[in-house]
Amino acid sequence: MIDRHDLVTRHNPLYTKLERNAPLSVGNGAFCFTADYTGLQTFYDEYAAAGDSCPLCTMAEWGWHSYPGSPRDDSLLRLTPFDTFGRQVFYAVDETGQEELFKALRQNAHKFHLGRIGFELDGAALSPDTCAPVKQTLNLWEGVLSSEFTFDKAPSHKKTPSHYDEPVLTETFVHPGEDTVYLRFSSPLAAQGRLRVTLTFPYGSHRKSGADFTVPHAHTTTLTAKTVRGVCLERVMDGTRYRVVVTGAAFHMDIQGEHRIAFSGDAETVELAFRFEPQRIPAAGIDRDAGETAYSPPFAEARASCAMFWKNYWTSGGAIDFSGSADGRAKELERRIVLSRYLTAIQSRGCLPPAETGLTCNSWYGKFHLEMHYWHSAHFALWGQAGALRKNLAWYKKILPVARRIAVSQGCRGARWPKMCDPTGDNTPSSIAVLLIWQQPHPIMLAELCYRAAPDPYFLREYRDIVVETAEFMESFAHWEESGDGPGRYVLGPPYIPVQERHDPKIVLNAPFELEYFRWGFLQADRWLERLGEAPRFGGIAEKLALPPQRDGVYVAHENCPETFTKLPFYTDHPSMLGICGVLNSPHVDPAVMSATLDKVLAAWDMRTFYGWDFPLMAMTACRLGRFHDAVALLLMDSPKNTYLPNGHNRQTGDDALPLYLPGNGGLLLAAAMMAAESSFPEGFTLQAEGLHAYS
Repeated sequence: MIDRHDLVTRHNPLYTKLERNAPLSVGNGAFCFTADYTGLQTFYDEYAAAGDSCPLCTMAEWGWHSYPGSPRDDSLLRLTPFDTFGRQVFYAVDETGQEELFKALRQNAHKFHLGRIGFELDGAALSPDTCAPVKQTLNLWEGVLSSEFTFDKAPSHKKTPSHYDEPVLTETFVHPGEDTVYLRFSSPLAAQGRLRVTLTFPYGSHRKSGADFTVPHAHTTTLTAKTVRGVCLERVMDGTRYRVVVTGAAFHMDIQGEHRIAFSGDAETVELAFRFEPQRIPAAGIDRDAGETAYSPPFAEARASCAMFWKNYWTSGGAIDFSGSADGRAKELERRIVLSRYLTAIQSRGCLPPAETGLTCNSWYGKFHLEMHYWHSAHFALWGQAGALRKNLAWYKKILPVARRIAVSQGCRGARWPKMCDPTGDNTPSSIAVLLIWQQPHPIMLAELCYRAAPDPYFLREYRDIVVETAEFMESFAHWEESGDGPGRYVLGPPYIPVQERHDPKIVLNAPFELEYFRWGFLQADRWLERLGEAPRFGGIAEKLALPPQRDGVYVAHENCPETFTKLPFYTDHPSMLGICGVLNSPHVDPAVMSATLDKVLAAWDMRTFYGWDFPLMAMTACRLGRFHDAVALLLMDSPKNTYLPNGHNRQTGDDALPLYLPGNGGLLLAAAMMAAESSFPEGFTLQAEGLHAYS
């Protein structure tokens, strides 16, 4: 049996210096707080100043904001017609002449920074120039961030003997059941009221930081309640309204400006809790009466709840232990796995699909990309925690009417799922996003993984419409092509843009991954119907769908792209043809041709253009081909966008917009679980695995 405490804690991040690109976070799956080495967001400005840095944000999955006057009606857009086998279908792809409307629909709604929490000394802001880190540890087993720092870098004439040289000790964590940040800090300066905690509210922003501190008159902060138990602050920001309830033992409050409040205590140890609650969030469909003020539990009680949650998280579900491996790479792979499990736990277990930077900062305005939902969340089912996947899978039921409208608008049946959206499910205009189709089978795949993890007749009935209407759209999207010298076939496209976003949508025909994923989806929808005692409906189209195109002994990007490996930009971005023997296990794959294709990709592709999930995708393909040495090498490939920071985040080096990339973490967990469940690691890896589900 694996010693899970030892497995997890030997990878606790330990910092003794400033890690500007790799701050540590605490969270509960739907709410996240990211901190510097003080345990708070004291150095927010220093982190925000660097374009490639990771901002220090407080974010919740409900935290959406729109600028005043922002349009919500995309019917105002001028659409572009695309010939679709003799009929015109219209897509929002061209911003020319409608730039402001196009931009506004993309930027709104956006996630925002709920409030900056940091330290001040004697009423002045701190900076890395006046204090220094001693030690900071993220206790993964308990979900608690412990930090020590001193003021020993302060000018000597500003020091008080002994006080500045003693470390400030802080503990920071997030309650597992509510959106509350807890803080305990200890210092002689605290007893004197000189070291205080500040809460500063910004205006919402679509930018990476989610915050704009330069427009104080654009929003309001109002003290609505003050009792012996705490204070309640109401925030109004255009149509968005939320409140923050601050509690603690015998603390003092000092309002320092329109949007800044300082908190202090009378003892060397001060305990505070900052509870964030949504009141009116139009994009998330939240509109609640304020009701009575709810106060968070005391620090000790909340810390015990946090520790219990994380112990249960780590001791339930799956585990992989590489201790004792002779291969030196095993330790790093294990570190990435453990930290990826933590990061997806604090950022990707909410009621919505995650954004690509989760709840750490904004990427693409904080909107989520549904083609990434598989890479974010499929691993939960394999790691014995399908409940986390089921939680955000349920969102598809809420937006099913939107998906139906999209399908109808394009002359199709069933439900066409959006690509980039906020909680409303409304598609975002884009030259690429609205033309993607590879996200369409995802709800079938994710539902199937949940069902396999825990077969349940109720679940079959619950997701019947999602599965069937997804297949209905895919069926109506496919086109029957007659043949003069033989049987006809169903084809995919044009127009669409495949996984590899390097192709003209007007000529794309039969991209391998889309073909085989659609085929898999048709067959799986029939299995779903059969489990319910209904007649299958989609086997005929699956049987007659075109086969993955080949040329010169390898699979190519699509039928009209013979230059896949010889002409730019076709050997950049995602080598998605490999997915038909990795993500999928298509019976139509020729293993010899696929192995040659993998070799061709490794020889010809511009590997600088891979994204974080491409490495696990290639590893899964190598695993199915029995190339286990290659699978490990691909998971750990030294490549800019396969960088894993000390905090475990998969940084997309070279892309300032993506200081972290959760699809890479989720993909790593998916590939590792697949390989471990099938004992597919090479010689030199000593492996113990528990609680994993096979990925067929």
